[in-house]
Amino acid sequence: MSVNPVRGAWGVRYQVRDISRSVDFYTRLGFKLDHQHPPAFAQVSLGGLKLILSGPGASGSRKMPDGRDQQPGGWNRVILEVDDLPARIGDLQKEGMRFRNEMESGPGGKQVQIEDPDGNPLELFEPAGKAS
Repeated sequence: MSVNPVRGAWGVRYQVRDISRSVDFYTRLGFKLDHQHPPAFAQVSLGGLKLILSGPGASGSRKMPDGRDQQPGGWNRVILEVDDLPARIGDLQKEGMRFRNEMESGPGGKQVQIEDPDGNPLELFEPAGKAS
């Protein structure tokens, strides 16, 4: 194959149950609302990352040919870089965000997983060597 079939990364798609609720969640985290067409679709962005939110009835959330439903949740996740992860955790706990785990530390840095209202995971990550 002489031509690269992939032009570039577009974004990440998450399955959600309620577009308005999801837009509220992500914009509270600092994402910008690019556009929305409730109840089926919205796109939010943060820097160069586009997060496509597919609600009921969206083309990106239709049943698979074998009949399986596309469901929110799972373990693959978007990783968002933060400064001072312990402080961010405290702020988000005050806002009632759902956490999947306690902060973990390793040679690459510190991380914790939160969930959006539909159980889709996000990882907050502070790279090693950052002051906190």
